[in-house]
Amino acid sequence: MTRFPQVVAVGSALVDEQYQVSNLPEPDGGAYVYEESLAFGGVAANVAVALSRLGRSTGIIVCLGDDTKADKVKHNLRKEDVAIDHVRTNTDNRSTYCMVFCDPNGERTIITCGGAAKDLTLVPEDDEYLRSADLVFANSFCPDQVTQRLSNLSMNGEIKLAFDLASPLKELEGRGTERDTLDDLLPHLSLFTANKVSINSYLGVQGEEAIDLLRKRGVRRGALTSGEHGALLWDCEKSIHIPALNVEVVDTTGAGDAFGSGLIHKWLLGNESVENAGRFAAAAGGYNCTQKSARGGMGNEEQIEAFLNSCSPRL
Repeated sequence: MTRFPQVVAVGSALVDEQYQVSNLPEPDGGAYVYEESLAFGGVAANVAVALSRLGRSTGIIVCLGDDTKADKVKHNLRKEDVAIDHVRTNTDNRSTYCMVFCDPNGERTIITCGGAAKDLTLVPEDDEYLRSADLVFANSFCPDQVTQRLSNLSMNGEIKLAFDLASPLKELEGRGTERDTLDDLLPHLSLFTANKVSINSYLGVQGEEAIDLLRKRGVRRGALTSGEHGALLWDCEKSIHIPALNVEVVDTTGAGDAFGSGLIHKWLLGNESVENAGRFAAAAGGYNCTQKSARGGMGNEEQIEAFLNSCSPRL
């Protein structure tokens, strides 16, 4: 029997092949791998897992291949109590996976390797599942036709949608959400998030200038993250700066997904103030940076609140 969760995340669930390297090489440069490990990622899966650990019921719509990587991903999602009723299999393609290269400072480069994630489509049976959720989460790695369908459902008031512009637009060509679709989507979102690189690729500006443009395009609530420089959050009334926390960074992989999940948990579903939600989200992102892998530091609410209370803001 299908379980109808509070949050349905649409996009990808992946295996991450992690490599701790001596440095992130420049063009024509090199690096040395001194540690290898296997973990799990994918923006949609990361958000679903983070929210599950925060006590929200979650489900996921993704496309996997018919292989051992898919078996590992599904086993992991079950373990994290993420509903997989709408996980589908493409027997003609392998599962998408990522190679994550992380340097001694915690900075990383991610390379995505082909596969079934780009073959995701939404079928009629998905509509009821999406409509039943309190919130749907998607991101710019979703195939364009998927984002278009979610945009239409949101425009018609059938779903509430949070959307993350997770990558520069140039890197999405031929496999992700296109600019025109993003233009149409913006006025119908419950939450829009982006980082400084992705928003600059879309608007050509960052910070308050970007917020002004997004407001003019109908975005009523959002967040622009900027790593150690914190984040700018806005609603219909104001925009505020949320500082990052002073943390010992081990790995920045998944920090943005943890931050966004914190906002969804506290701001959209918890109806907390923008200030409280922003501080909690900053703690969620910061806490995740203290551990290896995309989900290593995705904690429960008690852990993140304790971490928030123990850390000072970065000045």
